[in-house]
Amino acid sequence: MFLQLLVTGLVVGSIYALVALGFVLIYKASDCINFAQGEFLLVGAYVALALVVTYQVPFLPAVALTLCFAALLGVLVERLVLRPFIGEPVIAVIMATIGLSSLMRGIIQFIWGTDTRVFPPVFPQTPVQIGEVVVSQVYLWSLGLALLLLIIFALFFKFTITGIVMRAVADDQQAALSMGISVKRVFAITWAIAAVVAAVGGILLGNINGVNSSLAHLGLKVLPVAILGGLDSIPGAVIGGLIIGVLENLAGGYLDPIFGGGVKEVAPFVILVLILLIRPYGLFGKEIIERV
Repeated sequence: MFLQLLVTGLVVGSIYALVALGFVLIYKASDCINFAQGEFLLVGAYVALALVVTYQVPFLPAVALTLCFAALLGVLVERLVLRPFIGEPVIAVIMATIGLSSLMRGIIQFIWGTDTRVFPPVFPQTPVQIGEVVVSQVYLWSLGLALLLLIIFALFFKFTITGIVMRAVADDQQAALSMGISVKRVFAITWAIAAVVAAVGGILLGNINGVNSSLAHLGLKVLPVAILGGLDSIPGAVIGGLIIGVLENLAGGYLDPIFGGGVKEVAPFVILVLILLIRPYGLFGKEIIERV
């Protein structure tokens, strides 16, 4: 049972890490927490599902179209909703993302309703036996794809010109402006990437558990992942996602039967509080000391 829970936790944790990457990118670029990240995930899942089921688009082209739509949505949200708040207090931007979250969820429920919908079988259905553990192939594919995308994004931020520019803006916006870097353009790219990684997470989770409006709650569940790893640390998002995913599944497997359920849902927040008591900036967050 332990190995089964461990494998499942790694799969879910890798998807958490992917979605948490969106939180980290937006925070690094603008010092803002995007509370609509869960709704970006929900949009990606429903758009892909509609393309596959309603319009009979093959799965891979449907995923490509969904990611293009997510990127465009991210850019539009940044241009129309967030850009007018440049120069305003951070709390105003945060409240705008909370309002955006409610608006997007209402639109999604109006279009698709609240019933659970499932993707047609995409991955092979034959389980794979690893030692004594029997694992569904959808879990293995999801784990592999999530880890592959995390590696690709890590290389993107380290070696590409756009990635280096984004890191420069995250470190010091004024210095980046003085070097001729368009901070507004970087913000748009950041929101596009955040929407794309959320959409990928929604598609993977939709193939595992089905798609309904409760997927949006994953945004709040992933927030502890980003805070645990450090809101300004991309490696921290990866490590935090794996830690939360594994511990959440272990708590659900061992403690839920004892307490009658519910432990799995609160476990990420309990873990977050305990670790932040020791490391207030997260496992890999940058400690900022202000001297007066």
